[in-house]
This record gives sequence, C-alpha cells and structure tokens, in this order.
Amino acid sequence: MRAPLALCLALAASIAAAEPAPQPYLAPGALDAGAILPAPPKPGSAGHESDAATYAATRALAGSPRWSLAAADVPSGIAALLDGFSCAAGRRLDRARLPALAALLARARRDVVAVVRDAKLRFARLRPHVGNDAPLCVDRSEALDRSFAYPSGHATEGWTFGLVLAALMPERAASLLARARIYGESRIVCGVHWASDVEAGRLAGSALFAALVGDPAFRADLDRARAELAAAPSGPAPETAACAREAAAALP
Repeated sequence: MRAPLALCLALAASIAAAEPAPQPYLAPGALDAGAILPAPPKPGSAGHESDAATYAATRALAGSPRWSLAAADVPSGIAALLDGFSCAAGRRLDRARLPALAALLARARRDVVAVVRDAKLRFARLRPHVGNDAPLCVDRSEALDRSFAYPSGHATEGWTFGLVLAALMPERAASLLARARIYGESRIVCGVHWASDVEAGRLAGSALFAALVGDPAFRADLDRARAELAAAPSGPAPETAACAREAAAALP
C-alpha cells in the first residue's frame, strides 16, 4: 500500500504546486465516500463482465471524434474544467474574469482530492489497461499503472463541478450536467477507467455536493459566485465551431 499512498500524496502535492492551495470546506474525514460507494465488481461477476465488454467496445473508438474529445478532457484543474464547461454554459467561463467562481471551485477541489484519495486507497482497484496493450488516449506510465481506478477522480471532479455550475446557472442545468456526464465517460473512452469507476465517481460527486451544501462557508461562496456571474458581462461566446465539434463527438 505504500506506493499507491505515496502516489496519491504526490498527486495532491502537484495540484497544490500548480494552483493556490486553499483549505477544503469539509473537515478531514467528514465525508467517507468509501462507506457510501458499493464495492467495485469482482472479477468473474456480471458487473465485471459488463465493465470488460464496455472496455473492449470502446477501444474501437481510437482515432474517432469521440476519442479526440476524451483526450481533450484529460487535463484537470480549474482552468481546464471551466473551459470544458463553457459550451454547456453558453458563455466563456474565464477564470481571470470570474475570480469568485474560480476560488469556489479551487476550494471545493481540495475536497474532491481528499474524498477520492481515501476511497481509492480503500478499494485498491486496478485500472483496465494494466496487463494489456490496448490503445489509450494518454501515454502509458508507471505512475498511471500504479494509481487506483475506483472511483474515477475525473468523474468525481467533473460531476461535482457540474452540480455546482448547475446550481449557479439553473437555466443551463441540463446542458451542464450532460457535459459533466460526458466528461466522466471520456475516462472510459480513454481506456483508463472501467465504466463502474465512472458511475462511482458520479455517486461520490453527488454525495460530496450534498455535504458541501450543508457547509456555511461553501454556501456563502456559492452566493458570491452567483452574484458574480449575474453581474459579469458574458464576454466573448465560446467558439461556435468548437462547440459544434464537442456536441457532435458527444452523440451516442
């Protein structure tokens, strides 16, 4: 267990080095996602067979527009997520122009990191690409091979952020949550997560958002971000062609 633990701590450190490291909203251990999530499907079970079939089927997407969207969804962090949600929001979500929103998400992201880290260590599930040479939309690495799969951190983060943005822009809730779903599914297409990892990420994200809503500091920051969005001019619209490509690639 030492190597995965060290990797999780290194991931958290890299996030802190790249961005300001505010304190999370929730106290350490306040939300134990591992106690909420079901255990991942065991090898030989119907659930695992379904995961394996989905993994095999999505390898055929290599080189397709959906594959390209999955690769574009790989970068994590506030700037990347805001950019990724801009088409769904119907406005460019610029970190520099929306500092209250960016600060809200940056702090909530610390909670995502803690919740996902602890759950991954509890379940210690291997990623689907380990032990085979199937195509991935990212470079293979020892660090990726040694990191755990369940729940998906990208799916947890994307779904949590989608819920936050939907609360801030209820008129765009359907498109924002659809994009959050697609963002998580990109991890399946990319080949680095089982489908049930992504489902667990959405469940973890929902649980985290529910816990965050109960925190007074989070609610105050949510109100500030809502007022900022209402007051800030929408600025340049997202690129029409890019949004069209995203929408087309995301079709079933």
